[in-house]
Amino acid sequence: MPFREINSKMVEATVVPGQKMFSQRGAMLAYRGEVSFTPNIQGGQGGVMSMIGRRMANEATPLMTVEGSGTVMFGHGGHHIQVINLTGDTLYVEADRLLAFDGALQQGTMFMGSQGGVMGMVRGQVSGQGLFTTTLKGHGAVAVMAHGGVIELPITPGREVHVDPQAYVAHHGDVRNKLSTALGWREMVGRGSGEGFQLELSGNGAVYVQASEEKL
Repeated sequence: MPFREINSKMVEATVVPGQKMFSQRGAMLAYRGEVSFTPNIQGGQGGVMSMIGRRMANEATPLMTVEGSGTVMFGHGGHHIQVINLTGDTLYVEADRLLAFDGALQQGTMFMGSQGGVMGMVRGQVSGQGLFTTTLKGHGAVAVMAHGGVIELPITPGREVHVDPQAYVAHHGDVRNKLSTALGWREMVGRGSGEGFQLELSGNGAVYVQASEEKL
């Protein structure tokens, strides 16, 4: 079910009988109609393994299952909201950045170290984010949160994209990623030590980058 963007910090979704949505706890701002919100301790569609992954990443807050008939407005903490529509591919996104998503999407958990060797391990230390990331696959809509706005950068064969790990929000498509060092890069722009890393994304897809490096 698609989201309607009310403004940069609020979206609205239509809930219909027989279909579910999942949202982060506390994301509901208002609703109309007969809509119920139930904690989902299994971590949505991902089941036990998704829940385990979220707990290991210190992301144990259960999702809310949204059902019924009506419309719901979502937002959280005044964060910018970006709507991503999937057409069969897989979205990789930190669980704490998920605002709400279509229940028809297949949810899973991926160990970031499986792409680019120890990239996930180093990235977890650099950005403060976990080793695990949530995957959403199929046809449906996802609303993710970020700081200061989001830009979508296309990734095409032969034209890789380099992203600051702390500015990374999500990516989708047939994309490989690895961590590369950028010694001196941070110092040149007046940043502190310990941040001289870049995520290099290559393949065919898109990456979403936030304007602020502030963590959620």
